[in-house]
Amino acid sequence: MSNTIQFDDFTKVDIRVGKILEVNDFPEARNPTYQLVIDFGGLGVKKSSAQITAVYKKEQLLNKQILAVVNFPKKQVGKFTSECLVLGAVNGKDVILLNPEANIKNGTPVS
Repeated sequence: MSNTIQFDDFTKVDIRVGKILEVNDFPEARNPTYQLVIDFGGLGVKKSSAQITAVYKKEQLLNKQILAVVNFPKKQVGKFTSECLVLGAVNGKDVILLNPEANIKNGTPVS
């Protein structure tokens, strides 16, 4: 298990529901990666990169709702700027995206 955190630490993490609008190849990445454009409703549209090409085809990701941390600082990945962190469970070498069971308004916070 990881280090224990306090509940106040958890409340600082802003996790939101978003819908993937675009999926693009990211040939400059070291490992096979997609560039994602995600709609977070009132928070706007943010970009992220994700190493999920082994599990998901582009068509499977379009319009898929996911969960992401939206309050990390921007991170430069080559020429691409990642603006949020898409959440997934690590299953061996694969990452399985976390998503709501029902369609929820984009931008809805996770608590």
